[in-house]
Amino acid sequence: MMIDIGLIRHSWLLVAPVAEKVTMHFYGRLFSEYPQVREMFPPAMDVQRDRLLKALTQVVLSLENGEPLDDYLGQLARDHRKYGVRPEHYPALGHCLVAAMRANAHGAWLPAYDEAWMNAYRYVAEVMIQAAEQDAVHAPPSWIGTVVSHEMRTRDIAVINVEPDQPYPFRAGQYATLQTGQWPKVWRSYSIANAPRHDNRLSFHVRAVPGGWVSTALVRHTQPGDIVLIGPPRGTFSLNDARTPHLVFLAGGTGLAPLKALVEESAWSPERPSIDLFHGVRHSSEAYDMHDLRRLRAQHKRLRIIQAVSDEPEHWPRHTAVDALEYHRVIPDGDVYVCGSPEMVRHTTARLLAMGVRGERVHSEFSGEAPSFVPS
Repeated sequence: MMIDIGLIRHSWLLVAPVAEKVTMHFYGRLFSEYPQVREMFPPAMDVQRDRLLKALTQVVLSLENGEPLDDYLGQLARDHRKYGVRPEHYPALGHCLVAAMRANAHGAWLPAYDEAWMNAYRYVAEVMIQAAEQDAVHAPPSWIGTVVSHEMRTRDIAVINVEPDQPYPFRAGQYATLQTGQWPKVWRSYSIANAPRHDNRLSFHVRAVPGGWVSTALVRHTQPGDIVLIGPPRGTFSLNDARTPHLVFLAGGTGLAPLKALVEESAWSPERPSIDLFHGVRHSSEAYDMHDLRRLRAQHKRLRIIQAVSDEPEHWPRHTAVDALEYHRVIPDGDVYVCGSPEMVRHTTARLLAMGVRGERVHSEFSGEAPSFVPS
């Protein structure tokens, strides 16, 4: 199958300025021509309606990336089994996507663009359908999790431990999507804050954010014994890419979660690396996990923990995680792992590159949402 990336990129430039109109047209057409798919979407679409179009277009625009994209599509397909996505749904999405772009290109859309996008979309669909079918042989679409503990660490942050009903295979550093009983069909992504355990339990660090449906339900309205649904593990944030004996971890807020999981994993390694972990918070009261981190430090022996506080007038010095890295004169001479808000990750990565850290040595992860073919 010939995929013309040049035509795809050129045609996208025609509609990118009116992406919101394309989104509205896409959903209108999808739900009118294929009403059976409406049940896969949450009742309220206003908050996340653009996520599907963004995911569809970005995946197609990234097709030249080859094998890494195929791995990502496989993870995406396994994750989308939880929505009830079936092979026949893929042509509907592709048809409506192309129709929406064509209708909003102000007459500049060419038949060749239709062919280029549909060829690309057919490839994406084939990879995802095959991955989903292979996954269905040995894994459920989602896991039923029982909340075994719920601990408020600050006014807005809870540490929640969940026990899946079946073995949940994952790697340290990955994340899962969660759905609560309060918000059916609405999924949110949270990093798993532990390495795999014999008891199969998963730990999540959740901050209640203003307007956050799932985060507020998890932090404010969840208690032991409650049930949550857990999507398949996703993400490639792992120690597999580390090639150096000294690691630097930079966390912002609850971005600590996957880095804590990586510390746990490394503690069991015969050749455990030395780790400098910098945890940045705005106020010292938000240093919610120090007790567990001290326990990890006692187990790891080659772990150093430095807390950084950025917005508290009485605290001196006032530092972000990367400020503290420079203040303590730690030389990032190996692999560096960064996790936090998108803004924190972008700022920290730019600072690291300016320090001379090679780009391939910086491994980053946002502690927020991940793209999805079905809005979550």
